[in-house]
Amino acid sequence: MRLMYLGDVVGRSGRDAVVREVPRLRRDLKLDFVAVCGENAAHGFGLTATIAQEFYDAGVDVVTLGNHAWDQREMLAYIDRDPRIVRPANYPDGTPGRGAALYSLPDGRKVLVVQVMGRLFMDPLDCPFASAQAILQKYPLGAAVQAVIVDIHAEATSEKMSMGHFCDGRASLVAGTHSHVPTADAQVLPGGTAYITDLGMCGDYNSVIGMKKEAAMSRFIRKIPGERLSPAEGEATVCGVVVETDRSGKAVSVQPIRIAGRLQQAEPGFPP
Repeated sequence: MRLMYLGDVVGRSGRDAVVREVPRLRRDLKLDFVAVCGENAAHGFGLTATIAQEFYDAGVDVVTLGNHAWDQREMLAYIDRDPRIVRPANYPDGTPGRGAALYSLPDGRKVLVVQVMGRLFMDPLDCPFASAQAILQKYPLGAAVQAVIVDIHAEATSEKMSMGHFCDGRASLVAGTHSHVPTADAQVLPGGTAYITDLGMCGDYNSVIGMKKEAAMSRFIRKIPGERLSPAEGEATVCGVVVETDRSGKAVSVQPIRIAGRLQQAEPGFPP
């Protein structure tokens, strides 16, 4: 199976790039499944139902959220009606939505997408490791499901790496999101799980993590409240990874993908 997971989509520039590139990538890379982190898609803060539908129409199968899950208030009421949106599983019991989504491919194979949110330098949620453990025990890789993607939406690289090793052998891919900076450590762990500390973002890299530079820099330089942050509007780079699995659901390869924009392409084998 060939899976692609794209990093945090930031604003209109990122959305337009994802909607433009996903159909071509699905075709050229013969992808079976595409997931996207959409928690910054609505002007940098949250996701709307309309934007989620734009992603689906382009060929995205599942959209994940993160710490900006509820920035667009409509999502609180909408998320229970859309089984393809996944928010962190370690939110308290009773939170709307779901922390895992089971998606069936046309040939009957099943892909599980799980998201948990880290606690270091983040909101003090329930334990992400306990949440991941409960879900992975319910859906064993290679038996109940043919592929498992685990998103660790976190600030600390140590917490992300710990989640990768914690899930090794039980997930096809563990990918970090949230920091908007792609890391250079894509690898297949000893147990057969593909891992990357952060996918990076789908957005304008001539920015401060996707936001316009001037307002972001002012917060550091002047140390007083300024204008509200808003997404940079230049050409976006689409960042993520493509994972190939064997029949057991374990990864045999993981390749970073960088399309267009300011960042150089990481792997010359992928389409420019």
